[in-house]
Amino acid sequence: MAIQNKKVSRVLGIAFLIQFVTSFSVIWIKSAWHILGDIQATMFKIAENPGLLQANVLMDMLTALGVIFLGAVLYITLRDQNEIIAFTALGFYILEGALLAASKMAAFSLLRLSQEFVSNGGPEYFLTLGNLSLETMTYVDDILLMLAFCVGGILFYYLLHKSRIVPPWLSLWGLITIIPLLIGTLAVFFNLEIPLILLLPYLPFELVIGLWILVKGIPEAN
Repeated sequence: MAIQNKKVSRVLGIAFLIQFVTSFSVIWIKSAWHILGDIQATMFKIAENPGLLQANVLMDMLTALGVIFLGAVLYITLRDQNEIIAFTALGFYILEGALLAASKMAAFSLLRLSQEFVSNGGPEYFLTLGNLSLETMTYVDDILLMLAFCVGGILFYYLLHKSRIVPPWLSLWGLITIIPLLIGTLAVFFNLEIPLILLLPYLPFELVIGLWILVKGIPEAN
């Protein structure tokens, strides 16, 4: 049993760390090609450096796989607490990964439009089409999949807190700080804004819990 728990600890810790690394890699890569509020500059940037958007797509696909992997490991770890809740949470994580993968069709469209925009001398209708592709990708990434992630996360972190396989303060950190993410996502959906500082407390959670589980492990069930 101790050996099995050690293996589960290693896999779960790695799953959290993969999710953290890939998610932040996507944010960093996107900042290299996306000029906020300027679709023309964005499309010129993409056309000149197509590898940036292609790298973004690759990291998003890895993130999608990582989300589903994390959801599967959490389900296996926490299903004894409440299998219906765990299975529902897994469904939301799978939905998140599927939405992220699907949004990359708009990214490939944006790449092609940007190249055509530059090679054809910058006709204005390409800006409209490019902006539509970008807004579609952003809407899916920033709203739809975030809603799925937040709902699934709340369910999983509730079970994590109930299981006591990590200290209560750590599971409560995830459970409490993901709620402002859900509120912020709903606010964006209704064209409202909330202070960015409310979203920051969650950001290091996956890194911390991943490292904690790898170092401390998961206790044996009584």
